Amino acid sequence: MDRTKHSAFAYQAVYRYLVELIDAGPPDGERKLPSLRQLAERLGVSVSTTKYAYALLEDQGRIYAKAKFGYFTRSLPAPLLTEGTSSLLDQVFATARQPGMLALSSDAPAMLLSLENPLLMLERELTRQHPRSLAPLYLPFGEPELRAALAERYTQSAERYWQADHVFIGSDLHAVLDAALNALDLAGTVALVESPCSWAILRQLQAAKIRVIELHLNAHGRFDLAALEGVLKRAPIRLAVLSSTVNIPQGGVMPAQDKQQICRWLAERDIWLFENDTYGELYFEPRPARYRDFADPQKLLVFSTFDKVIGAEAPYGYVLSRGQGSQLQREFLKRGFRLSPIRQKAIAKLFTSKRIDPHLKALRALLLKRMTQLDALLSEHDQWQVHRPHGGASFWLEASPAVDMRKVFERLRAERIVIAPGELFSQQGAWRHHLRLSYTLDWGKDIAQAVNLLVQAMRQSP
Repeated sequence: MDRTKHSAFAYQAVYRYLVELIDAGPPDGERKLPSLRQLAERLGVSVSTTKYAYALLEDQGRIYAKAKFGYFTRSLPAPLLTEGTSSLLDQVFATARQPGMLALSSDAPAMLLSLENPLLMLERELTRQHPRSLAPLYLPFGEPELRAALAERYTQSAERYWQADHVFIGSDLHAVLDAALNALDLAGTVALVESPCSWAILRQLQAAKIRVIELHLNAHGRFDLAALEGVLKRAPIRLAVLSSTVNIPQGGVMPAQDKQQICRWLAERDIWLFENDTYGELYFEPRPARYRDFADPQKLLVFSTFDKVIGAEAPYGYVLSRGQGSQLQREFLKRGFRLSPIRQKAIAKLFTSKRIDPHLKALRALLLKRMTQLDALLSEHDQWQVHRPHGGASFWLEASPAVDMRKVFERLRAERIVIAPGELFSQQGAWRHHLRLSYTLDWGKDIAQAVNLLVQAMRQSP
């Protein structure tokens, strides 16, 4: 490890090394860890750096110090849930946060390849160039340079265009969706969603007291269009929430002609289309058509985040809308988001310096590679029906024969493995025999053994 390059972040690399070292060992017994000096020599860092990394782990309860003997790992019991943890979603998150858990349920594509180091380097450079005393303290709609960069990126033609004033940036996806639903007076109405649907979207719609109508996708990612037309005729739908390219988490692709027909029906009924673009760039070739290619621009809102592509250091969410801009401005002014202008400028530089597209190409290639690896492991077993996804970060698997995946989840907790049961992706309790299985994993661990344990748990959970 270079003593000078990125020295400010050396402790993070040491911390990650120690986490992997601890997780590689058995969870049920204590082990002695290298001394501060031994670790410093092994990794080529200062003793103060190793001391800080150990202190972080000690604060988290992963290790403890014995006077004159050094640092030892703590024996970790099987994770227990608090009595107040009632929903399955809360149980999944509570379990995944336990130390030493292998999360087969992860939802972080950028963990395979992030832009966090370039982002932080740009931020440091911008901090030197723009003293904080000169930076604006309040940018309620987002940093102008980043809004302009997003508008340029989403513009397709003289008809399908965006301006910086159409872009609004908030603290995260939850915040911008909440603001948009309130600004467009959609709280308490009826929404149509594809099913399975992102749990984050379902929870947001529930918080806004929106009644959700779920329309199931078939194994290839298509709606029954006759059933869809019937629902649109019968129900007072004001909002449709649909994935832009690859259906998430199902992994299928809606054909362009279907999207065109759906947009025609939505426009005829004056229904808002909220296009979920959080995974919109993470498709395998060729690029699928998007709903925004056909939608009424005045009834279209596109929403997304940066973290799926850049990493956790870019948590902000954003929306683009050409219709009802004044209402969105009032709502964002009322919320008064206070986001780092320098961090936003650094994200904008990633776009304007043309670093995003090469990064996306490399990330898509890595996702495809890991998908193929996991597909090979899954094909060794006959416990599920597998449809190779067209993009995204996960498989959508159906147990064959049918198995209650909640019971599988409970069995795997004892093995320190977390899965995402399919019923998380429905408000009506559908998909109980499905699960989302991620391939954005720590592939340094024994994933083949984790899949074997999953199969065993399925066989033991009728």
